[in-house]
Amino acid sequence: MTVGFATQQGAGVEDLYREIILDHFRNPRHRGDVDDATGRIEANNPLCGDEVCLTWREAGGTLEEVGFTGRGCSICMASASMLCEALAGLPVARAREMAAQFRAMLVENGSGAGLGDLEALAGVSAYPVRVKCAVLAWNALAQGLEATS
Repeated sequence: MTVGFATQQGAGVEDLYREIILDHFRNPRHRGDVDDATGRIEANNPLCGDEVCLTWREAGGTLEEVGFTGRGCSICMASASMLCEALAGLPVARAREMAAQFRAMLVENGSGAGLGDLEALAGVSAYPVRVKCAVLAWNALAQGLEATS
């Protein structure tokens, strides 16, 4: 009986994660360009057509606001929304760390501990074709922050 409970409990977590991703896709946070942006970067995945443009305002070493525009699959758009939600208000150094940890979680099966709702995207690592969708915005942000530092 314990095995059945564990399976049901695991399914509940998967359902919750699926709901988090769908919610961010259907109701994206921070969608739009940031006013008075100090950084901007565009990225696309020509294999599937995902396109993301990130804008952000940095002051005093902090990402005051992060926004995105673009079009793409549910994983890509949810990931961009979750990126903006997670990183707004953080020090740039912490944003870089989180971007590296997020990419490691998906690409190297690293730990998502401490990433909060972003852990919902960990299951994407089982689908290599979709990993590029999930990390597109994160790779772009990392590249953009390097270019503006």
